Amino acid sequence: MASELFIGLMSGTSLDGVDVALVKFDHAQQLQLLKTHFVAYPVELRTQILALQHPTANELETTAQMGNTLAQLYADAVNALLANAQLNSSTITAIGCHGQTIRHRPELGFTMQIGNAALLSELTGITVISDFRSRDIAAGGQGAPLVPAFHRDVFSHSTRNRAIINIGGIANITYLSTTGTVFGFDSGPGNMLLDAWIKQHLDLDYDADGQWASTGNTIKPLLASMLSEPYFAAAPPKSTGRDLFNTSWLNHHLSQSACAAHDVARTLVALSAHSITDAVRQHCGQVDEIYLCGGGAKNKLLQNELQALMTDITIATTEQLGMGVDWVEAIAFAWLAKQCITKQTANLPQVTGAKGLRILGAIYQA
Repeated sequence: MASELFIGLMSGTSLDGVDVALVKFDHAQQLQLLKTHFVAYPVELRTQILALQHPTANELETTAQMGNTLAQLYADAVNALLANAQLNSSTITAIGCHGQTIRHRPELGFTMQIGNAALLSELTGITVISDFRSRDIAAGGQGAPLVPAFHRDVFSHSTRNRAIINIGGIANITYLSTTGTVFGFDSGPGNMLLDAWIKQHLDLDYDADGQWASTGNTIKPLLASMLSEPYFAAAPPKSTGRDLFNTSWLNHHLSQSACAAHDVARTLVALSAHSITDAVRQHCGQVDEIYLCGGGAKNKLLQNELQALMTDITIATTEQLGMGVDWVEAIAFAWLAKQCITKQTANLPQVTGAKGLRILGAIYQA
């Protein structure tokens, strides 16, 4: 493949907005991040997406309309990126668009990410690849996580066993051994519950650096109650999302006693840290280095808690590997688009549980 340009769009379970990455892949499959852009979701849009996480009246029409709204927002983001880069849409081979997850039910054989890829292609004049998860689920897999194959290509090391941990709304772990062994899974909540809690109590979108949580103390009985969730003890392959770890789940555990809000916040940080640590200890082999990415990688309290729980492992962020923590997943979806266009597989059966390797994504030609 000659040098080609791809755009990756990622809007995750944190519901903060869409990350846009312009990526160049050369003939040796080496990548270069050329430009980035971020568009925050307006408050009303975020509220509407959250409402779609649960069955509602007139759900089908609302979902379709929301898909169109997201396509327009994504298109505006892509066009702004291209204007910044002084590039024409004709220079882009394809867009890899994750879309916004509103259901993820692999046990029932489906997942749903909305964003009307056909409209996005029409509005940008660029080929769009979307719906990356469905083929893996059709093949018996979880449809997630999808980034371990990308992590293998860009972060593997010949002498250091690494774990790449993306802490978004949900935290997911990729284990990369020096022998070439790769696997990954969702460990559980990343930022999702803490974001919802601080929104409820302080009307903030997230707890910057864990400042609010740091004023509280971990409530050990509450932490133990939450860690008793069967998902944590389940063996990979496994994936999860807002279908399980939501405010109803949190309220169920909180109903056992009255707790101060800032102490709950501190306990939610501990939940993320302990569930990640337990997952590394139980399911990964020898780990020499951990590299964090995603929004949670910027939470100093969470990072410090992880380091305190895993003193034998060096913990840093993907910045040290030359990739900004905010852009790893958007770059990954540019890579997934490239894999689809070039008819290369992108899932890892040992990660998702699928019957075999599959080419992922539905193509909407420009």
